Amino acid sequence: GFQLETLGKEGGATLAQAFTEVVDQAKTDLVLIVDEVQQAITSEDGHQMLLALKAARDAVNLQPHMPGNFLFIGTGSHGAQISELTTRRNQAFAGATSLPYPVLGRDYVEHVLQQLGEAGITPLPSLDGAVACFETLGNRPEELQQALRQMHAAASSGVEPDTLLPVIANTLRSKAVDIELGKVEGIGGLALAVFSRVARVDGNARGLFSAEAATEYAKAIGREVRIDEIQPVVNELVAENILMHPSHGHYEVTDPYVKEIWREHQA
Repeated sequence: GFQLETLGKEGGATLAQAFTEVVDQAKTDLVLIVDEVQQAITSEDGHQMLLALKAARDAVNLQPHMPGNFLFIGTGSHGAQISELTTRRNQAFAGATSLPYPVLGRDYVEHVLQQLGEAGITPLPSLDGAVACFETLGNRPEELQQALRQMHAAASSGVEPDTLLPVIANTLRSKAVDIELGKVEGIGGLALAVFSRVARVDGNARGLFSAEAATEYAKAIGREVRIDEIQPVVNELVAENILMHPSHGHYEVTDPYVKEIWREHQA
């Protein structure tokens, strides 16, 4: 047996040993699902975790006569980063299968409205109106629920739900960017200039520490920017989970929803 308290620690069982024992004892498949798995590549600890999971997969699946397999499923909201996890040679699961993950859609919204109707909550928007709201909010269930709550709270205004809901959705959409930009501005003007450089690039941004980038930052904030000033700012943006650092020299906005809205506002 093994102790959960010491799992993965010095002197304790490795994930490979633990998962092998679980499959051997349970005599069935073991499935591990990790949501937002792309976050693992933003830190060395996360990278080491993925390597440990790969070692565990190999320890179970390559052992003859095992009564089950170890299946690792990683899901995430950032398609480009998920793809990198399976295509870049330096990643633990290079070569693994990567499939597009369908977002929730009309069926989910219809289910939500049905539940609200059964609970006696009125008035409700039309299905088309609610679907449009959901799409405006990036197909995110939490934001849809928040929009519907605000719509219900404002029901006494007499405004039709299908008229009120788009206003609420667009306000929430803008608020998401305002919150993130508030964090960036709290770090300073140079941080905002760095974020802008990363956000306007399709895919990963490079050259954040170049002389050309420093000149761009200087123009944005109205003063000279030294190369040695940039790294601490970028490190703080990564630490605040505003930027991701998927590989050497590459940076990306952590939340693609925020990046999308920021770019809309800049257009």
